[in-house]
Amino acid sequence: MLYTATHVTRYRYQQPVSQCMSEARLTPRRLPWQQPLSTSITVVPEPALLETHTDYFGNAVSTFSVFEPHTLCTVTAVSRVEVEPRPTVPDLSPDWETVVRMLAASEGNETLEACEFVCDSPFVSATPELAAYAAPTFRAGRPLLDACKELMRRIHSEFKYAPKTTSIETPLAEVLERRQGVCQDFAHVMIGSLRSIDLAARYVSGYLRSGALIQGAEASHAWVAAFIPGIGWTHFDPTNNVLPSDGHITLAWGRDYGDVTPLKGI
Repeated sequence: MLYTATHVTRYRYQQPVSQCMSEARLTPRRLPWQQPLSTSITVVPEPALLETHTDYFGNAVSTFSVFEPHTLCTVTAVSRVEVEPRPTVPDLSPDWETVVRMLAASEGNETLEACEFVCDSPFVSATPELAAYAAPTFRAGRPLLDACKELMRRIHSEFKYAPKTTSIETPLAEVLERRQGVCQDFAHVMIGSLRSIDLAARYVSGYLRSGALIQGAEASHAWVAAFIPGIGWTHFDPTNNVLPSDGHITLAWGRDYGDVTPLKGI
């Protein structure tokens, strides 16, 4: 699939602001199944500075500064990217308790690198409530891949997709209690559930293809990647109960939404 993704953000102010300094994570990642062909980021008013770098998690970051007074700032990112179907995920995986022990022992370089995604992050902390939510799915001896698929299905069926009912400031405990939210909430619930039983999970931001008959199409989207030894980082979309493939465009990943915010600044 060959996509053109256009992402437009507008900031309107009641009074002129003197300057702004921002960073954007709007450039698709280069992955075995995803080849970015081009990305252009246009800012109006024209920025005095615009540069790019790679962050700790390997995401492309564009930083810019506008030093002239303005009441409207528009940031437009246009990317062309080719996405292929992802390799089929093997059916077999270690049981989840074995993976917990491997992560605790930091066995091997890949497992060692995954360990930081077991830890709490600003928007997702392990809690007894999240561990209790995961418990019915993570029965003794169950393969981790099978359990992650069921956890994804449960969140999809037990939580209501309800735009504008939450914001990034809504505590995860409240999302868990109310059982409603949007894709970032569903991703945070799944990540928190996995971390609460000492498994590694990270937050992935991106897009869904236009016209898709699933939640979150034609807008910023979020899903989850869980670390499964022998398979690697395996992606799950709890908003839609699917394993992402060529309908998902990956922008960035990190510990939670705060690490991959599409556009933020002052």
